[in-house]
Amino acid sequence: MAALVASGIAWGTSVPLSKVALGWLTPSWLTVVRFGLAAIVLLVIAGRKGTLRGALTLPVLASGAIGYGCSVAVQNAGIARTSVTHASLIIGATPILVAIIAAVWHRAIARPVAWAGFALSLAGVGLIAGGQGHGATPYGDLLVLVATAISASVTVAQGRLLEGRDPVALTAVLFLGATLGVLPFAAADGLPAVSQVVSPHGSAVPLIATIALTITGTLVPFCLFAFGQKRVPAEVAGAFLNLEPLVGAIIGIAAFGDPCGMRQVSGGLAIIGGIALSSLPLLAAWHHVASAGREAASLPSGARPAGPDCLSALEERLPVRRERVTVP
Repeated sequence: MAALVASGIAWGTSVPLSKVALGWLTPSWLTVVRFGLAAIVLLVIAGRKGTLRGALTLPVLASGAIGYGCSVAVQNAGIARTSVTHASLIIGATPILVAIIAAVWHRAIARPVAWAGFALSLAGVGLIAGGQGHGATPYGDLLVLVATAISASVTVAQGRLLEGRDPVALTAVLFLGATLGVLPFAAADGLPAVSQVVSPHGSAVPLIATIALTITGTLVPFCLFAFGQKRVPAEVAGAFLNLEPLVGAIIGIAAFGDPCGMRQVSGGLAIIGGIALSSLPLLAAWHHVASAGREAASLPSGARPAGPDCLSALEERLPVRRERVTVP
């Protein structure tokens, strides 16, 4: 839970930082630089841990190219054409899309209380969207929405990719796939102008924003989210993505001059309340598991269930449903 919260907060800085960095790099080049630098760091770490070989597969590379490379490149193009507030809030639709895709794809139907949380968070996003940001355009908003739909699909699929793989190694290969997938489009734009690294006013803010985007907006949140998602269902992990639009909207108001009022404050509180509601089923499951573990530990060693019997004892305490499936 702590990892998911931290990842959502860190991700909230990605849209503002991207907006500044796009003053130097094109959307494609920003994607290549962002994921390329992050991939180098993570590949070195995963290589030293000896976990890289299990994650370096064609499906993982393809997932990174489409889900991260393609979606972020399109998102960057949208951010360049709309406001920070609008882009951040549209990304707030990700948890709802994750829940819908998971329900259709994996038949992973979330609990009613979780759907209530999703709806409350979406209402909060809608409230904040009532305050218009500077420089927003319908075309830019549409590009960000398309990127959000692609990202939501990968969030659901990534749950299976994580099975049996180290989160750091998997994230490294996903970033590598994103870099390789977008590199041809970036090359078509031509090499970035080195003279534009420093703004006409002598400020290196675009360069600093690019470095910060690589670390704070990429390395930290992606690793933390992969770590957390490996331990919770996709639809629950997706709820914490609601922190991204909240943080992005706050930064848009504070740093980019977007308007703020009771509508924005109420929307932020609704987002946080929605996350809490959508997390209740997970907290209940953990409570049942902890209770069963304590009961088993209190029994004499000869009376403790083991193997399948222990699993059955735990399953009796878990709020899950059994379904018959056909395996080819």
